[in-house]
Amino acid sequence: MTRFRRAPIDVWFEPLIIVVLGTAYVLWYRSTTLTPTEEASLGWDALRLTLFDHIRLTLTATVIVVVIAIPLGILLTRGAARRLKPIVINVANVGQAAPAIGLIVLLTMWLGTGFRTAVIGLVAYAVLPILQNTIVGLDQVDKRTIEAARGIGYSAPRTLVQVELPLAVPVILNGVRTALVILVGTATLSTFIGATSLGTLITTGVTLFLPKLLVSGAVLVGLLALTIDWLGRLVELAATPRGVS
Repeated sequence: MTRFRRAPIDVWFEPLIIVVLGTAYVLWYRSTTLTPTEEASLGWDALRLTLFDHIRLTLTATVIVVVIAIPLGILLTRGAARRLKPIVINVANVGQAAPAIGLIVLLTMWLGTGFRTAVIGLVAYAVLPILQNTIVGLDQVDKRTIEAARGIGYSAPRTLVQVELPLAVPVILNGVRTALVILVGTATLSTFIGATSLGTLITTGVTLFLPKLLVSGAVLVGLLALTIDWLGRLVELAATPRGVS
């Protein structure tokens, strides 16, 4: 509890923004007049399923990215594999440098439409932040600390697990947070290839010229991104070893 009482201001300020924006949206929603299409899309039964699909898409892609990027980042900081670091980072950078909609369209031409294609596109788009932060986090661990651990008899794997990774946790988790926020926003594009998400509200609002539905979709995506970013910040704060800022 002491750690959270001494937490940076963003830990307390971000949920305040979420509450203010969420309250403003709810008040607006209750006071505005909606068309039958808007009521059907924004009713809790429909919205709950849309929100669940968006979160499922985002979390599935995040888990896959973490499973790929963190072990790969660790490998690229070990021994001879370091020589491959620039090549792998440049390959990962191609995925993020490409326009998200273009990448998804290309994957659709290859793999077809649906949830699987959307997940693969999101994974390709979000690998770089976690991969790069894993490498940076491990590379910045003081070499004297590593040598001291090896000097007292720690093996290389034990040094990695008990010394290097705990010290690199803040940087790695910052990369995970960045990837999550990217994925929440980019997941809205999945609606173009048949995967349901909050982007469905936005595209329906644009197609049928329903500004209130469009605004609702944008606001809900923003609130979801802020909420996930804040939860990630709490995890980062809790996982950071004492004395490491």
